[in-house]
Amino acid sequence: MLNPTNGDPGHVVVNYVEEYLDLVESLPFDLQRSVSLMKEIDAKYQDVLKELDDAYERYRRESDSLQRRKLQLSIQRALIRSQELGDEKIQIAGQMVELVENRTRQIDWHSELLLSSQEVTPGSGGGDKAGGKRSRRQKNGENRESYGGLDHAEEVGVGASREKRAKTSSKKKKRSKGKSEREVSPPDLPIDPDEPTYCLCEQVSYGEMIGCDNDECPIEWFHFSCVGLHHKPKGKWYCPKCRGENEKTMDKALERAKKERAYNR
Repeated sequence: MLNPTNGDPGHVVVNYVEEYLDLVESLPFDLQRSVSLMKEIDAKYQDVLKELDDAYERYRRESDSLQRRKLQLSIQRALIRSQELGDEKIQIAGQMVELVENRTRQIDWHSELLLSSQEVTPGSGGGDKAGGKRSRRQKNGENRESYGGLDHAEEVGVGASREKRAKTSSKKKKRSKGKSEREVSPPDLPIDPDEPTYCLCEQVSYGEMIGCDNDECPIEWFHFSCVGLHHKPKGKWYCPKCRGENEKTMDKALERAKKERAYNR
């Protein structure tokens, strides 16, 4: 049996070849047995057909009603026997098809194991930054799950509290706004050096992020707070770099985002 967990590529290939040869070489012998049975049944079927023809010829020439009745019974038995032999041939043919399909599935399965064992190599765990980048198939405005683990029930609670804050004083609104901004700030947790970074601030993913619609954008994903967004914009969105804004404007936005994060901490 092919063992995909074995780290030796040569051993994996040898196992695959052995399994492949065992499956392929034994197939002709298994099929040969079925073909031999088919030939035996076909020979019996030809004998029954000959018997049927003889009984029918005698029936045509026979004038005695009793003899004709006996010949009718013989013809009926021959027809039933021929049908049984035909059913046996169909059954064997189905077994042959199933045998070939099973061997094909086994070969495909071993091929997949071989390919998967070649893909899993030492050091390919999760340290590849390029592999860790977000796919562009993820649409803009995707909500990245923060390190705090905000679940659906908590999101509903935040929505309800926002409605309540709308009726409170401006002082309470200010405090609530500060709390809301702190929720999307980067968490004070140890950062894996192998984790990919994003945005103008070159930090890891947190909170809500938006992707630039320019396929050639070198950064791709941005934090809402770093690009001055509070909600997902309608239509396509392009980052400051791709919009052609100068470095001075981007530096100001980045500095403002850093100050907001420092204040929220």
